Amino acid sequence: MIEIRGLSRSFQDPKRGEVKAVDAVSFTVERGEVFGLLGPNGAGKSTTLRMLATLLKPTAGSARIGGCDLASDPAGVRRQIGFLTGDMGLYARITPRETLTFFARLAGVEEGLIRGRVSGLIEKLDMGDFADTRADKLSSGMKQKTMIARTLVHDPPVLILDEPTATLDLPTARIIETSIVEARRAGKCILYSTHIMEEAEYLCDRIAVIHRGQLKVSGTMEDLRARTGKQRLREVFLDLLEIGEAA
Repeated sequence: MIEIRGLSRSFQDPKRGEVKAVDAVSFTVERGEVFGLLGPNGAGKSTTLRMLATLLKPTAGSARIGGCDLASDPAGVRRQIGFLTGDMGLYARITPRETLTFFARLAGVEEGLIRGRVSGLIEKLDMGDFADTRADKLSSGMKQKTMIARTLVHDPPVLILDEPTATLDLPTARIIETSIVEARRAGKCILYSTHIMEEAEYLCDRIAVIHRGQLKVSGTMEDLRARTGKQRLREVFLDLLEIGEAA
């Protein structure tokens, strides 16, 4: 469902010249799989996800999502995906229910399906207590639930999730994790970025580590353990970054 070949993104910096934020990254993600993309801050994770969501144009390489080419058919790519990123805000003066209804229509969901789709997500994500409250009155966890529901409302086959449980308390994060597991069982293709190692180890079928714009390694947890000799994902991650575990 996702096929990336040599994807790159460079920026021009007045002092440093050309900066390669993403440098020839390649990987694939299958239907019914959660693929974790891990890396430290500034590693290139969010830039990679934003290119796949058609928000940034690659400077080199290619990608196909659901059979649609990123360069020649960006509209087709957008129809295939649900994209969640932390810097996509909500409209302050409308409610979560109104937000989901608006985005369902924007995505072309049939009018007769919208009400049921919205109500189902409100129930699944335990949003009933605040579904009709203006967004500017919501807590950060409530807003995050609303943005995740917005990502799911058009039932896309591909989910691109950038830090979906960031800032959430444990009960709320558990609801999100359960929704992701259900999406995988439904055959969705999920590209998942997180800093929470326990979460990645629990959810992801395969994990890739990106550092300084380059993909260092990808594989199952068993593959990564065999490569590093470490057991916990935290230790595996640090070893792959050549940081080493503190004594």
